[in-house]
Amino acid sequence: MTGLSRERHVVAGRVQGVGFRPFVYRLALESGVTGFVRNAPEGVVIEVQGPSEALESFARSFRETLPPLALVVEHSRAGVPVVEAEEGFAILKSAAGTGHHVLVSPDIATCPDCLADMADPAGRRRDYPFTNCTNCGPRYTITRSLPYDRSVTSMACFPLCEACRAEYEDPLDRRFHAQPNACPACGPRLWLADRKGRALARNGKAVDKAAKELGRGAILALKGLGGFHLAADAFNHDAVAALRRRKRRPSKPLAVMVADLAALRALAEPSPEEARMLEGRERPIVLVRLRPGTGLSPLVSPDTMELGVMLPYTPLHHVLLARLGELRGAPAALVMTSGNASSEPLCLGNREALARLGGIADRFLLHDRDILVRTDDSVVRFLKPQGGEPRLQFLRRARGWTPSPVFLASKGPSVLGVGPELKNTVCVTKNDQAFLSQHVGDMGNLETARFHREVVEHLCGMLQVRPELAVADKHPDYLSTRWALEESGLPVARLQHHFAHVFAAMASNRLDEPVLGLALDGSGLGDDGTIWGGEFLYVDPRDLTMRRAGHFAPMRLPGGEAAIREPWRMAAACLKAVGRDPLSLGLPWIEGRAQAASLVCSMLEKGINSPVTTSCGRLFDAVSALAGLCDRAEYEGQAAIRLEAAASGLPEGSAEGYDCPLQEGDPVVLDTLALFDQAVRDILAGAAARQVSRRFHHGLCTGLAECAWNLCKKLGTRRIVLSGGVFLNGSLSTLLPKLLDARGAMIDMHWQEPPGDGCISLGQALYGKWVLEGRGEGVSG
Repeated sequence: MTGLSRERHVVAGRVQGVGFRPFVYRLALESGVTGFVRNAPEGVVIEVQGPSEALESFARSFRETLPPLALVVEHSRAGVPVVEAEEGFAILKSAAGTGHHVLVSPDIATCPDCLADMADPAGRRRDYPFTNCTNCGPRYTITRSLPYDRSVTSMACFPLCEACRAEYEDPLDRRFHAQPNACPACGPRLWLADRKGRALARNGKAVDKAAKELGRGAILALKGLGGFHLAADAFNHDAVAALRRRKRRPSKPLAVMVADLAALRALAEPSPEEARMLEGRERPIVLVRLRPGTGLSPLVSPDTMELGVMLPYTPLHHVLLARLGELRGAPAALVMTSGNASSEPLCLGNREALARLGGIADRFLLHDRDILVRTDDSVVRFLKPQGGEPRLQFLRRARGWTPSPVFLASKGPSVLGVGPELKNTVCVTKNDQAFLSQHVGDMGNLETARFHREVVEHLCGMLQVRPELAVADKHPDYLSTRWALEESGLPVARLQHHFAHVFAAMASNRLDEPVLGLALDGSGLGDDGTIWGGEFLYVDPRDLTMRRAGHFAPMRLPGGEAAIREPWRMAAACLKAVGRDPLSLGLPWIEGRAQAASLVCSMLEKGINSPVTTSCGRLFDAVSALAGLCDRAEYEGQAAIRLEAAASGLPEGSAEGYDCPLQEGDPVVLDTLALFDQAVRDILAGAAARQVSRRFHHGLCTGLAECAWNLCKKLGTRRIVLSGGVFLNGSLSTLLPKLLDARGAMIDMHWQEPPGDGCISLGQALYGKWVLEGRGEGVSG
């Protein structure tokens, strides 16, 4: 066959379930080539045959016009023998085999084409709440295993009707091999139920009745993509108060869902970057600036002027908000919070939701498409440094991003990072990819511990890997650590919590060079048996040298964990540490608790139940309580959030920072108690909390920058990584990098995962990978 050539393309990555084969089919027709395309364990295999100019046209168009959800990780192209008398181009049945190089797509918000289908009065999907196509809809949360075919999803029990099958089998249709494809004739059904599970209405009438119930102040449990939400009218103060009371969530901010950007702009002031993210395909909760006087219940976000908001990402959300808006005669806003009781995992199934949420929700909007993988909403914000481009920061990485990998600097063995105790995630590596799980939660109960095992099993099964090593925290009482040692069946390495933060930042930024890490958070068991949290840590990945180069001034935690729940205890401890008597200063937060304060002072003097800590988070607590902003915390980080919020709105340079000196030694000590004492002087002199907050933030950032840069010069590195939950403080995350950059440092932060404990498993996994590569010791059993 003179003039013909044949090429074989093998494409690995997110190339199944994203319309990749019909995309290739259309390109082949346009380019005039013959051949085939099929899914295989190695990815998508394509063979094309034709004149050389046609093959080049196909390859060029392939590179330039990938489907919206596709992500090509590897692509090989090689010549193969010509096939005689080949006619046309075909999509072949998936090839079987073990192992694979395929990525599962995250769940994607409803696309404009599907919304148009739902709005078509004559269309068969008019307002159908499970409308989707290859460009949108559920993926990860309905997938048991790969390759991604309908038979391994929770849609397997919904046989396609004739019309849907025609779409599914037509390579030129956008629903070609869209595994969740369905319509009212053959797909999942919806119904509204009471607390006993009795159906009150079905399908479209169920949505109408649910909207009416919300309008009357009811709390609705709504089955979504990755689990249940609890919804309430955000303008109804009594409904929001009832939701908080029943959910046992007294003051932690609640997320709100609105129909579109126009509705949002009546409530908040999104920046252009925030608006684009809100309308993007991931549809996370985005923190935006709240407008005053909007009519929203003040209980939605009581501690800050930031509002966590999201736009609809499922067809059901769109229909429900539209109905509620019609009833109100104005745009609706729904509180949309996780469908669980405080500290428990998301509810997954209908029976589970009725059993666990019966004391919270008045009504249940249920459907019969099973959720296979619990996945909470992602939460993000944009950091806005002065003179710099806004950068996306994760507070929680889950739906919309999971299971997209973090790419590492090199390939290596498979490792499992089992994560920390709070804000747990797990991480599994495969080749040069680290698969960070969705948010698991706080491992303080058996339900979350079971969810943790569920996530490990699902990730390893989906990726078809058996890790060679598990890496766990050094704290002996963490449930994740105990699971690794007692149940995982794997060799286990142990890594200290704050070094894991540093390794996570190195993984995220693909670093393989010595770094100084600033690990700032609430607490973690240190190598010396004290509680760390304000650390300057040196890591050399060449031989896994790890050294504590500096830390904050030691403080006492009177009452242990009680001091975390009651920041006034930390203020009292710091006052004692700087030689002041909390009982004699006439501070308002002491009044009414003289007996408790006297007991705390006695504990501090005698060293009873008052462990030592260098925690940055506890320092924030102490200053917040000192300034009268938060003496008792109802959720983690509340004192620090109020302290940062107090300084918002002050112009730059409106307050000079407190002095935060260094105490030379090995390790170096950043004298944060001297910083605290200056705040005490201001408070006693009558300074406003907002001025104290601004001076504290500026002083701490300046001290951190000076200490870090001095250590860098001693250690011979300019590379600094920033990690830990304190970097969720916007003031710290924008000012400190600016000060470090001015000194000549090279700074890396977390941009693909949260800086808080949600990144720990990623750091553990990188450490384990390097241990297995022989860079250092680490296996404990």
